[in-house]
Amino acid sequence: MPTILEVPKDYPVHYSTAKIGNLDVFYRDAGPKDAPVLLLLHGFPTSSNMFRNLISRLAGAFRVVAPDYPGFGLTTMPDHKEFSYTFENLMNVVDGLVQHLDLKQYSMYVMDYGAPIGYRLALRHPERVQALIIQNGNAYDEGLLEFWDPIKKYWNEPTPENREAIRFLVDPKSTRWQYENGANDTSLLDPTTWMLDQLGLDRPGNDEIQLDLFYDYRTNVPLYPAFQEFFRKLQPPTLIVWGKNDFIFPAAGAPPYSRDLKNIETHMLDTGHFALETHCDEIASRIHGFLNKNGIARD
Repeated sequence: MPTILEVPKDYPVHYSTAKIGNLDVFYRDAGPKDAPVLLLLHGFPTSSNMFRNLISRLAGAFRVVAPDYPGFGLTTMPDHKEFSYTFENLMNVVDGLVQHLDLKQYSMYVMDYGAPIGYRLALRHPERVQALIIQNGNAYDEGLLEFWDPIKKYWNEPTPENREAIRFLVDPKSTRWQYENGANDTSLLDPTTWMLDQLGLDRPGNDEIQLDLFYDYRTNVPLYPAFQEFFRKLQPPTLIVWGKNDFIFPAAGAPPYSRDLKNIETHMLDTGHFALETHCDEIASRIHGFLNKNGIARD
């Protein structure tokens, strides 16, 4: 394991909101404005809060920007009948924030939902992408295994009954399970993480937003060949830091990246879905070392 980075002292995290269309988009921003940009894209059911510890370790070598998507965290949550919660629209919002902040190039840390959002953004603006950090984010059929079976059933038969059959995924037991499953030492987990996530899920109407997104995830799968073609054509330097005990995006989703990417470094971590909760120091050090080796990090 690489040497642990010292926490930067001179780059506080700024908590800001930008008007993107008619949405107030919350984001965390830290580090020098002229440093290489690291765009952090969170998963379900969390927010930019999942990066709270990583940001403090990387600010200085990078400018670190972490947005909340609509319906997550502190970004506006319009009713699902007024705003179409699709991965394309979530990407559009992130793209709007990137343009608002005038970020010309960036490396992307993609996790869970952040992977299809980030890869869609990469297809639209391939010239922006300097590198990828992939943590339990899928782009291959091999990575959609048992967990996805009831969701796939809903994709194939979008009946009210099949929608109700996956509603348990937004209940408190499931949210806590996402953090604890696969983590060898659950005493390293901060319980306020899943409590905060659940507060977001428990907002009136948020359950329907999440069910809409579970259904729309099906639109990412036909894009896998395009994502893979982006990898082959652009060959971004890629660091994989994957919780190998994850049941949602299991270890089988990581090796296929090596089929398409040449400059790739893979580390399978002995933890679960939210690897940053148990392995943040290691992940931060590996990011810094990998991007520095590829001429991206600021000394």
